[in-house]
Amino acid sequence: MRFTIDRFDHVVLHCRDVEITAAWYQRVLGMERETFDAGREHRTALKFGGQKINLRPVDADTRSWITSAVVPAGSGDLCFVTAVGAHDVIDHLHDCGITIVEGPVARTGALGPMRSVYCRDPDGNLIEIASYLAA
Repeated sequence: MRFTIDRFDHVVLHCRDVEITAAWYQRVLGMERETFDAGREHRTALKFGGQKINLRPVDADTRSWITSAVVPAGSGDLCFVTAVGAHDVIDHLHDCGITIVEGPVARTGALGPMRSVYCRDPDGNLIEIASYLAA
């Protein structure tokens, strides 16, 4: 192998409505919204830590935004790591009026055992919020 992969830089999330999706991730997960220029169009991203999620409308022109072969909204499973325990996550989701799909449950992440809580974003993507604290 001539190279190794270090980390993810960003992922692209296909969504029906960029405004609704961006507002949900800002309100529920505390992400920072960023608008940036990409050629002749403006795009929206959500930043957190050293990563970002680019939000791509499902009806975006594939000639100006190369993407996967299939672009349905709601087909993603994303796992985010937090520094608080699962019960704090549950309390926050309840305060935001978000339905919990499952959790807290024991899972295994990239760094080992963790506790996870699951919900869905406005497009139906499965969102896992995990903590390595006392997993």
